[in-house]
Amino acid sequence: MDQSVAIQETLERKENCIIVSFANDVFFDNGTESRLLGLVESTKEHAIFIYTHRRMAITADDVSLEDIIPISLDFAVVEVSSPEELAVVGADTRVRVSYQEEELELRLPFGSHSRLFLSEVNRAWSDVCKSTTQAPRFEWISKYHKSTRDQGVVKQAPSPLGSTLTQLNEHKKTEKPSDQKGSLERDKGSSNSGTQKSRAYSNQESPGLSSREDRDDLVRSSSHTTSNKAQILAMPQFGLRDNLIKCELMKNEDIYTYLQNFSFFLGTYNVNGQTPKESLFPWLHCTSDPPDMYCVGFQELDLSKEAFFFNDTPKELEWTKAVSEALHPDAKYALVKLVRLVGIMLIFYVKNEHAAFISEVEADTVGTGIMGRMGNKGAVSIRFRFHNSDICVVNSHLAAHIEEYERRNQDYKDICGRLQFRQLDPNQPPLTIMKHDVILWIGDLNYRITELDVSNVKELISNKDFETLHNYDQLKRQIDEEAVFVGFVEGDIDFQPTYKYDTGSDLWDTSEKCRVPAWCDRILYRGKNIVQKHYQSHMALKTSDHKPVSSLLQIGIKKVNPDDYKRTFEEIVRNIDKMENECIPSVTLSKREFHFTDLKYMQHQAETLSLFNDGQVPCQFEFIQKPNESTYCKAWLTANPSKGFLANGRTVDIDFEVFVNRSTAPELNSGQEQIEDILVLHLERGKDYFISISGNYLPSCYGSSIHSLCQLKEPIQDMPQETLREMAEKSGDGNAENTEKPLDIPKELWMMVDHLFRSALKQEDIFQQPGLRSEFAVIRDCLDTGIPDSLPGSNHSVAEALLLFLDALPQPVVPFSFYQQCLESCSNASQCEKIISMLPQCHKNVFNYLAAFLRELLKNSASNRLDFNILATIFASLLLKSPTKQDFAEKRKTQEFFQHFLA
Repeated sequence: MDQSVAIQETLERKENCIIVSFANDVFFDNGTESRLLGLVESTKEHAIFIYTHRRMAITADDVSLEDIIPISLDFAVVEVSSPEELAVVGADTRVRVSYQEEELELRLPFGSHSRLFLSEVNRAWSDVCKSTTQAPRFEWISKYHKSTRDQGVVKQAPSPLGSTLTQLNEHKKTEKPSDQKGSLERDKGSSNSGTQKSRAYSNQESPGLSSREDRDDLVRSSSHTTSNKAQILAMPQFGLRDNLIKCELMKNEDIYTYLQNFSFFLGTYNVNGQTPKESLFPWLHCTSDPPDMYCVGFQELDLSKEAFFFNDTPKELEWTKAVSEALHPDAKYALVKLVRLVGIMLIFYVKNEHAAFISEVEADTVGTGIMGRMGNKGAVSIRFRFHNSDICVVNSHLAAHIEEYERRNQDYKDICGRLQFRQLDPNQPPLTIMKHDVILWIGDLNYRITELDVSNVKELISNKDFETLHNYDQLKRQIDEEAVFVGFVEGDIDFQPTYKYDTGSDLWDTSEKCRVPAWCDRILYRGKNIVQKHYQSHMALKTSDHKPVSSLLQIGIKKVNPDDYKRTFEEIVRNIDKMENECIPSVTLSKREFHFTDLKYMQHQAETLSLFNDGQVPCQFEFIQKPNESTYCKAWLTANPSKGFLANGRTVDIDFEVFVNRSTAPELNSGQEQIEDILVLHLERGKDYFISISGNYLPSCYGSSIHSLCQLKEPIQDMPQETLREMAEKSGDGNAENTEKPLDIPKELWMMVDHLFRSALKQEDIFQQPGLRSEFAVIRDCLDTGIPDSLPGSNHSVAEALLLFLDALPQPVVPFSFYQQCLESCSNASQCEKIISMLPQCHKNVFNYLAAFLRELLKNSASNRLDFNILATIFASLLLKSPTKQDFAEKRKTQEFFQHFLA
């Protein structure tokens, strides 16, 4: 949850919360307390706002402004972690903030977000130091110290400036040296001692997990070399020389590394929204020796609407505690990372003695639900470096239903393409899944057994003929066809299907649907030097309608020989010193002009530029901005990679990718923007190269205005470009006269709604289950060309195409100018109806038409499983859009407004 929204609500209009950080501990004389820190900017001045807060700050009501620290010449921030703390990868970072004569000490959680927060604070302070104008005056913060609340924008009255700092300063003055030593000794305690307030706990002593903050982002250990720990305050500088050394080290890795085997326990369990009712010991302690790592994934952790819409659930802590209590008893483990998206959760534990060698821990999530956003389906992932090997663990829950294997394939490709991990070097592009040495993929992949009826499947199971049964498995067939998981390995399956059972038993599904048993829950891996020791299900657990699955992998991890590394590094540096200033870098481009033909809305096209380093030295390249432009390319274009390092004699392929979305389509549809751009490729210490991009875009109803579409009685691609340009101009002119009567609603909208009205009123999970991207492309072409006469594709694809149509409107159904009135009247049904009556005629027609259709859907809720909350949540966000960033409170009000029209 983005807690900056809550802080932004406490600020005035011209004040902007740039970034928020959570402080685990702020040290006071009577103990420690957590706080939210917001870096706030106004009139080019910056200050740190300190807030007390509830467990999860969603709105301004959840936070209370306590203090403000101006970032001026009197400001400083330094890291004060002890040597013992610095030696721990994953340890929280202690920093001291000082202003004038006062000081504040706090602890920030391990991770890239804290690094980013401190980097932004340091940047703000550097700007003050470099400024040649007068010192900042900070007049804008004075209003926050008034004790009255009569000014609408001042939502809190903080204590006097510096009060938090003063409390700490008084504590530091009165604290005895022996007390300080005792404090340090307490902080030095082992992660498993239970004496320190630590988020890395052992499985034997697992303390009560009272809150999410009590378990996040931790690795604790007693010994480590500080060279592996990125310094938080001094963000690393990665110039040409650094990248050259890094590249040469990677090329010569075999010289200074050797392989050592480590055991990885992988587990996946779809818990069907249940709470832990039995010990997980039979699942997580099924190996004789304790594994070195545990990667434990859950799906359907919470099926409630609250979890779906607000991504918060108490079951996260319940299942985390159940896991911690069931880890192998012959070892002690530290919790490295937990990541969750709605009901998909991944927990990563490591043996305490290995914690020192875990670094570069990052996490990401991807929702693949309706419109590619909802998190009821998707994936969570953690990547990390262990010794010298990069490892990525993915836990996914793919689309359901036996016939939806193509949708599952699409989910897999979306996850691979969209999961990204920030690198330590902020100038480097994010890492994707496939850029790792080892990839471990677990989850409810939902592939089913096909072409056999229930009785045949159960007969094969009773005969334990799993090899024959596996031939009918959808995942095996899709892998054999190289449609998904290319390069991955799955061990032999010699256990019965893990889905679907009657909850609390080992009986196959006896419900009316009587689902065919299937191996939904799977574990796959990719990489070198991996041996699978076991792959099995665990029938003893009966909490869910799925059975958990586990796999034990022995993985060869690259370890560094320090002496060999030192010799290799010194040799590389000597060679670089010899040639660094001798030669000018140069490259050869495979071509300099690229043309994209017949581009369409949300249809990806790519062309490849091959860049060959024909010079005598390595080079660093980057696409740079042209004068008076804020980015290196137009919004519809990207270069991947946009910057990089190229060794001499090597080639890199750069993909120029064009993708027209809702933000770029309106101007392309109207002809106000063309597919034309010039890119500037810059070589550090070398020359610039110019690359021409051109193409033609086929206009679409997607990204066209309601007003323009109501004027079009023919398909949009049959219309001359000049006509579309004139219509777009009239669309922005409320006084323009129409020469002929327009359509009541866009014909494209009518085609989609009419199709759904006739075919999908009783469709299960309509507007909740995504369609296929390939079918959306055919539906889009049909709407834009008029061919064929009726819409192709499944009901789910047509439903998603409708949502995407509404999302792409340049001016939403309820125009931006009415947005504020809607919020103010959301609790008054008659006022809401009055606002709709004032909309432009074509917008009013569309709103009423959609509302009438949705009311028909609700009449069939017993079949389609829709309700007021689901429809209001989905459609309010599309029909009532904010002209600026919408906060959580506004979203609630738009839903309340729209619910009046669903009754």
